[in-house]
Amino acid sequence: MRILLSNDDGYFSPGIECLARLLSEVAEITVVAPERDRSGASNSLTLDRPLSLKRAANGYYHVNGTPTDCVHLAVTGMLDVLPDMVVSGINLGANMGDDTIYSGTVAAATEGFLLGIPSIAVSLCSKVGGHFETAARVTLELVQMIQRQNVREPLLLNVNVPDVPYGQLCGKVVTRLGKRHKAEAVVRTVTPRNETVYWVGAAGEAQDAGEGTDFHAVSNNHVSVTPLQIDLTHNAQLPLVRSWLAQ
Repeated sequence: MRILLSNDDGYFSPGIECLARLLSEVAEITVVAPERDRSGASNSLTLDRPLSLKRAANGYYHVNGTPTDCVHLAVTGMLDVLPDMVVSGINLGANMGDDTIYSGTVAAATEGFLLGIPSIAVSLCSKVGGHFETAARVTLELVQMIQRQNVREPLLLNVNVPDVPYGQLCGKVVTRLGKRHKAEAVVRTVTPRNETVYWVGAAGEAQDAGEGTDFHAVSNNHVSVTPLQIDLTHNAQLPLVRSWLAQ
């Protein structure tokens, strides 16, 4: 089995190192990740300049681009044989609800999905990162589960793991995305050169966090597993817009 491993925290992050070490026990691992932290890059592709691919001393490859660039470059130009799976992570911090729209972690997995490869995005729900090994073990279990199922169609799973010892997990549950409140306002500051700059405000608190959501699962020490799709069509509004155009 061949796994392409990427992330948005950079090739030097502890999450990707932990994941690569454990998954290498069951698969041939190739790491292609950004050269620096690209959190929040979403699904952006770099189209205004060429990309460089370099190999670090530990054997990991890094790209001067986004998480999507990394997976796209690896699958369409670097690898001689397509991977059987793309795994993105382990991200430091949750990617639940609306976060998935902005997440570079989810974006790397999404690119694999769009290229026809079963893909998993994995996040550790913490700002401390105390138990990467828990998320790595959960990922290994999911990888082996998908392998046993002999999946024949593209699959995209968004996985969020509580930052607790593995023995304290209460199992895995299939969830839907919750929803956050409106984000906090940007923070305005002035630099030493008297230039006004703005920091993007913090994400809002969970608004839709009831039973069945990813927020609810993680808050109860469950691993949240959410199947994602990319079709953004608002099907319920198709008749409405057709009626406008018919006038």
